[in-house]
Amino acid sequence: MVQTPSSFNVVIVAQRGRLTYEALLFVASLRYSSPGFAGRVFVAEPQPGPLWPKDPRISDTAARDMLEQLGAEIIPFESQHFGAAYPYGNKIEMLKNLPENEPFVFFDTDTMITGDLCDVPFDFDHPGASLRCEGTWPKPELYGPGYSGLWRSLYDKFGLDFESSLDLSQPDDYWKRYLYFNAGYFFYNCPRKFGTLFETYALGIRDDPPQALCTQEMDPWLDQIALPLVIHALGGGRDALPDGLLDETISCHYRVFPLLYARESDAVIDLLEEVCAPNKIKKVLKSYEPIKRMVYQGRGAKVRALFDRDHLPRREAAIRNRIKSAGFWMR
Repeated sequence: MVQTPSSFNVVIVAQRGRLTYEALLFVASLRYSSPGFAGRVFVAEPQPGPLWPKDPRISDTAARDMLEQLGAEIIPFESQHFGAAYPYGNKIEMLKNLPENEPFVFFDTDTMITGDLCDVPFDFDHPGASLRCEGTWPKPELYGPGYSGLWRSLYDKFGLDFESSLDLSQPDDYWKRYLYFNAGYFFYNCPRKFGTLFETYALGIRDDPPQALCTQEMDPWLDQIALPLVIHALGGGRDALPDGLLDETISCHYRVFPLLYARESDAVIDLLEEVCAPNKIKKVLKSYEPIKRMVYQGRGAKVRALFDRDHLPRREAAIRNRIKSAGFWMR
């Protein structure tokens, strides 16, 4: 059995606006659901610079104070390659500012911890990432290369073995045959080693893509295109964690609050509302309109009434469209 280190670090990225309040909810849910977690909790914050037209730092001082009261450490990082043009690049660039050779788990801020994180059997020597995804990239063209040709071109570019990345139980040229993750969480034994590869691959794909990718959209998928290459290069894969833990019983990547109310379990909704209930948390979170309307003013219950959780539409777009048609979409 893999022994999870007794202490590992958790990191999220926050900046002014929506991510500030998601970050506070994340840290509050971590403290509520995993009170025995002994690792450090980092909130990485991009700093002003030429790649940010406006100051990206957390501007709500009450939210900053509350994050620190909950034991989070706010650490600055400089944006050298992505910034406002590609804010998903924050999760790549901040890794070099984390403690070297210390195991870490990154989570997107639009996540709640819903169970004891200490129960997850992380093998930090074999990295993994979220498998809760759809086949969003690539989109093969009628007369161009298929999935195999497109993905192979990337593995060849970086000198990686393509064949060993395949799930041979899936049909040829079906997206699940190819290593692909949601970048909502990932983990490894050293953030700097992971970050160096992530940055190298992402910049190589953005600035000098293989010829086979000439018709493929890179934005907003760049982080998710590079991530499987990083995981594979470092000896990880799609079987890095047992099923049913992250993205299920231990964490919930809700994405946006209307989607959370539409499709998550009663237990997740109960936990959300309990974590948001303490007055000191409530005073800060009410500054963010979607939490104010959905959680504190009952609009989430109205969204919830639109759906049968046992018979949800298969595609997320259909869920979004129904919420928008009812006038309840917020972000």
